[in-house]
Amino acid sequence: MPASKVKIIVNPNADLGRAWRTAADLRAVVDELGGADWAGTVYPAHATELARQAGEAGYTKVIAVGGDGTAHEVINGLMRVPAEYRPQMGIVPLGTGNDFAFAMGMSAQPHQAIRQAMGGRMRAVDIGVMRDSHGREIYWDNTLGIGFDATVTIRSRKFTYLRGFPLYLAAVLQTILLNHDAPHIQVKTDREEWSEDLLLLAVCNGEREGGGFLIAPGARNSDGVLNYARIRRVSRPMMLRILPEVMKGTHGKFSSVSLGQLNRLELKADGPLIIHADGEIYAGFGTDFRDLFIELLPGALQVAV
Repeated sequence: MPASKVKIIVNPNADLGRAWRTAADLRAVVDELGGADWAGTVYPAHATELARQAGEAGYTKVIAVGGDGTAHEVINGLMRVPAEYRPQMGIVPLGTGNDFAFAMGMSAQPHQAIRQAMGGRMRAVDIGVMRDSHGREIYWDNTLGIGFDATVTIRSRKFTYLRGFPLYLAAVLQTILLNHDAPHIQVKTDREEWSEDLLLLAVCNGEREGGGFLIAPGARNSDGVLNYARIRRVSRPMMLRILPEVMKGTHGKFSSVSLGQLNRLELKADGPLIIHADGEIYAGFGTDFRDLFIELLPGALQVAV
């Protein structure tokens, strides 16, 4: 199988619709590095299908050109390829948060990132998998959020005039004002159990989400363990007090915040949950998901750094 058999999957809507132009500018660099086959996404989850097909067709590497959502879809396609045939992965970050690319040390400059993706050192990365009581299964690479941060993700999509960290900050402030639900959640992990009213539960493979919130300080996606952060029911003023500490990763000092680690988690809630995986909405307003199982798959995917 030739080492140069590379598939590049571009999300044309990334970078406010400028991704196609960026991809065109990268073509000369790609050709210099040995060439690749290109494909563009045209509907939701298309990148998942394209990545799976690339694995089945014998490609040795699949590069996601887009944001965290594009990387998430590509990973879900690659993880559906048997491990012995699974391609390596690369990332060229063109999104809003780019948290997974940040965790992998990818350059924010597309011309440098494509060189890293095409020829960089590979790292075995842990991947999370979530299953629900309806039989759905989804893989995720960076953060799975339940409650507050998932609502923030939904609200962030309404701020079309902002980008990056300011976008998520505006959505956080709006969520504090308008959404303060804290369902009662029972959790059992491979290390502990708890039952309490939670505003937020974030299970993290990387330490950052939302382009700059250090929700799980110290989390690493190649250490064979998931980190978590949970915030119990507090007042709105207290959430405003906790917020700047999350930006610095020092929120663990509050009694209403708990940080820890796990490899497996079972969860049951007394009401519907709002859930995101890598910034993609898994369960939004109007859905009724209450039972989840989460597990870590250590070293499941080779990713360029």
